[in-house]
Amino acid sequence: MNIKLRLIVMSFLQFFIWGSWLITIGAYWFQTKQWSGAQFGAIFSTMGIASIFMPSLMGIIADKWINAEKLYGGLHILGGIILFTIPMVDSPGTMFWVMLLNMMCYMPTLALSIAVAFSVLKSRGGDVVKDYPPVRVWGTVGFIVALWVVSLLHIETSASQFYVASAASFLLGLYAFSLPACPPQFVGGENKTLVDAFGLKSFTLFRSSKMAVFFIFAMLLGAALQLTNAYGDTFLHDFANIAQYKETIAVKYPAIIMSISQISETLFILAIPFFLKRFGIKQVMVISMIAWVLRFGLFAYGNPGDGLWMIILSCIVYGMAFDFFNISGSLFVETQTDPTIRASAQGLFMMMTNGFGAVLGSSLSGIIIQKYFTYPDQSKDWHSIWITFALYSLVIAVLFMILFKHKHDGRQMKSVHPEAAFAAEQP
Repeated sequence: MNIKLRLIVMSFLQFFIWGSWLITIGAYWFQTKQWSGAQFGAIFSTMGIASIFMPSLMGIIADKWINAEKLYGGLHILGGIILFTIPMVDSPGTMFWVMLLNMMCYMPTLALSIAVAFSVLKSRGGDVVKDYPPVRVWGTVGFIVALWVVSLLHIETSASQFYVASAASFLLGLYAFSLPACPPQFVGGENKTLVDAFGLKSFTLFRSSKMAVFFIFAMLLGAALQLTNAYGDTFLHDFANIAQYKETIAVKYPAIIMSISQISETLFILAIPFFLKRFGIKQVMVISMIAWVLRFGLFAYGNPGDGLWMIILSCIVYGMAFDFFNISGSLFVETQTDPTIRASAQGLFMMMTNGFGAVLGSSLSGIIIQKYFTYPDQSKDWHSIWITFALYSLVIAVLFMILFKHKHDGRQMKSVHPEAAFAAEQP
């Protein structure tokens, strides 16, 4: 099988697993289990908690001791076992710990899948900036397919969604062991420093002021992404309480409406090579931040009736907001790091976005929404919520333009020599 096709299968299944339950777990939680909203917030925080340490830890292991594709496959098999047990959980407290274990297995595979793809493509003389986006776009397709499968099978409120995710996780876990070998890149005799000994070399990227600023803003954008994941579907569901909207398509099939965001991703992923080479990482990240402003602003004024076009446009803009930050960011990290820390550097990027960023976004937004935008009957002032999020994104964009110092060199975003790029960043 063509190597790119093999990586496409990996990418498709990677995000099919997540798409099987990420958007619809809220419907299962509230409508089937009828557990509380406060407890649900804790469930969403498991992604952030796991991402704080697991991607970096697994990245270090892949860089130093275990083939990345084998570690990747093992984590998916363990994740499949855990997903299969979720329907048996009968208390929200137990659910928290089970979901945390699941996230501890799944979240590092996001970074490992990137490391595996980059390693395989580069070993065959590929250009990751050009060749990776067409592979990664199939991950988004996988997420969309999962959303539609769950929605059309009418299992959005059923435990069956976790069985679908479990089956896909087992399949990907076994498939991963057939991928080309991605052996540890750390070589040499005795370690010269404790940093090398414990596999923490990727953290030395913070010694570069440019990379430190980049990672800090990656964390802040990760918080914005968490706001969308946590509240987008709930926002549409709440319109069911308004008589004039409860029979609209957006309220009946919110998961399908939200999947427009992922459909948009497939288009913007393919545009990344052009934008990165033409404008550079700084301008691409700024475009992403402005897109987040539009994402939240359009939600603020949209509704499932005559304002449906704003909700749909918001979902379309999401593709640019997510891809120009997430995918471009991982490619930028790849061009700035030594191959010996490829997996752990991607894990560090994941830690800042889906770890600290997710915890920051979920915890602070929950407190702010409950204190300032929730009425006594527990209904929410969604207009003010989305306006607040839009202003947050705008402030981040302005600060990033001022603080991130990076001179674009189109040659660096081609098939680069990472060793040279990494060396240039050291003080």
